[in-house]
Amino acid sequence: MPDTTIVPVFADQLSLDLSVLARADRRRDRVLMVEVAEEANHAAHHRKKLAFLFSAMRHHAEALRQSGWDVDYVRLDDPGNTGSFTGELGRAIVRHNATRVALTEPGEWRVLEMARHWRESYPVRVDIVDDSRFLCSRSEFSEWAKDRRQLRMEYFYREMRKKTRLLMDGDEPAGGRWNLDAENRKPADRDLFMPQPLWVEPDAMTQDVIGMVGRLFPERFGTLEPFGYAVTRPDAQRALDRFIATALPSFGTYQDAMLSGERFLYHSVLSAYLNTGLLDPLEICRRAETAWRNGAAPLNSAEGFIRQIIGWREYVRGIYWMEMPGYAEKNFLDATRPLPAFYWSADTGMACVREVVTQTRETAYAHHIQRLMVTGNFALLAGVEPREVHEWYLAVYADAFEWVELPNTLGMSQFADGGLLGSKPYAASGNYINKMSDYCGGCRYDVKDRTGPDACPFNSLYWDFLARNRERLGSNPRLAQAYRGWDRMSAETRTAYLGRAKDVLVRLEKGRL
Repeated sequence: MPDTTIVPVFADQLSLDLSVLARADRRRDRVLMVEVAEEANHAAHHRKKLAFLFSAMRHHAEALRQSGWDVDYVRLDDPGNTGSFTGELGRAIVRHNATRVALTEPGEWRVLEMARHWRESYPVRVDIVDDSRFLCSRSEFSEWAKDRRQLRMEYFYREMRKKTRLLMDGDEPAGGRWNLDAENRKPADRDLFMPQPLWVEPDAMTQDVIGMVGRLFPERFGTLEPFGYAVTRPDAQRALDRFIATALPSFGTYQDAMLSGERFLYHSVLSAYLNTGLLDPLEICRRAETAWRNGAAPLNSAEGFIRQIIGWREYVRGIYWMEMPGYAEKNFLDATRPLPAFYWSADTGMACVREVVTQTRETAYAHHIQRLMVTGNFALLAGVEPREVHEWYLAVYADAFEWVELPNTLGMSQFADGGLLGSKPYAASGNYINKMSDYCGGCRYDVKDRTGPDACPFNSLYWDFLARNRERLGSNPRLAQAYRGWDRMSAETRTAYLGRAKDVLVRLEKGRL
């Protein structure tokens, strides 16, 4: 009898064309999929995120079986479940008398290190193959990055456009410009016909998972129901169809906008499907390009959407692998404040933060501007310890896997890497939130008041952030105008700002913000 190979497939590898499967033998090898407490508890994952991942895994196991694979699947509540990847692999090796383990490279550094140690844990050969689902390999990114004085996504993005030929007219970018972001910063008005992402009613398998998660994680953050995530590739493709037809045309113009009660606006809400492997990045981008070429979407929408995927998504993955394992410990601004309790409870008078945290608790989703310019911005201004911010984002969003979440949080949102990933901190006063949303109209604080007792906390914290970090940030050319504005203020005005910021931070420590 030929030797058996165990083929582990992880929750972010739910692709039928996974690279390791192309090298495996359906007649001989066994796919291993496991739900383990080690991963469910690695972060305080949102209950809806857990239900999405476990249900998508179970549905994917069925899809693999239907395509001819023998799948060994271990549920979280199965008797004998050891609770860890390594423990379950050991049991599977014994069950199948396996002599070899083959897997596609895990997406997280921690899990890759674990897989490498399997060679020492078990008397089997362990082969790890590259993940072909990304458009830029780790080695390609390293080659692009070497000898560069600064790494900037914009230049990487242009190389990816040339490589993929997306939105290209010959050797030039379609429309004559690489980046149309300047056209994508308009606030949105309420629309009775605002498109909604696809809602998928849970089937029996998903209902079973929801029941299990509710039973095993009764105190965990996040509401479980209603649940409407797609958990199969066909439904994820239907979600893509819905976005292209109904939301992409307005996505670009309003991608930075926020409206109370409108949780999705014109966003795709496809990132969870993309990051788990239910959708392919090039597949998504080609659909957006086709919509533009067919006149069904404007260029600024197609370009802005494609840039998020082949530009930003690929870029942050390259940064992650280039900088790990030390990246998670970076804290350029020496921020040490604990994460405020209202990031979990939404119990705050700040309407914008309350809106985003409430939405996050109920849906395991917030769009990128809500994450960057509301919850991320407040944590940055208040000086919250970046690792705590990272752990919160990793836990609460269904699309969050460390390789994509960590650089976005530590690098872009918290500037903890000192400018490796982005060129400046994304710090802003309440004026930005007021301009791009309607949150301030229902707030207990006054966004127009700068230093009074009811002034928006973002206003004074913004100037306090710049003042206390001047030694580190004062030479940043993209902050030169802000520092000139600070220097032009009277001493009395600066003192008022710093005094109000001190009061805000004292109230924050006492849980009274």
